[in-house]
Amino acid sequence: MSLLQDPMHPGEVLAALYLEPLALTPIALARRLGVPRTRIERLVKGTTGVTPDTALRLARAFGTTPAYWMNLQVNHDMARARANTDLSGIDPLVA
Repeated sequence: MSLLQDPMHPGEVLAALYLEPLALTPIALARRLGVPRTRIERLVKGTTGVTPDTALRLARAFGTTPAYWMNLQVNHDMARARANTDLSGIDPLVA
């Protein structure tokens, strides 16, 4: 599958593109962001998603936009929903 069909979890992006190149641990990032360490640890592990609050903090820390982080999350969530949702019984209401 391509990244468009199976986008990475935002935590994977955070780890691969930001934490690893900066030699930053999730705990160190959590301290810098002023959030509980478990928030970043769970995000990096893929067990939780990006919230608007986290998106604002990550954007500020890494010079991105909150929309960047939220879009990563939405794309990941939509890909999972598409793969796990049966829409065959729903007929379109408009042509």
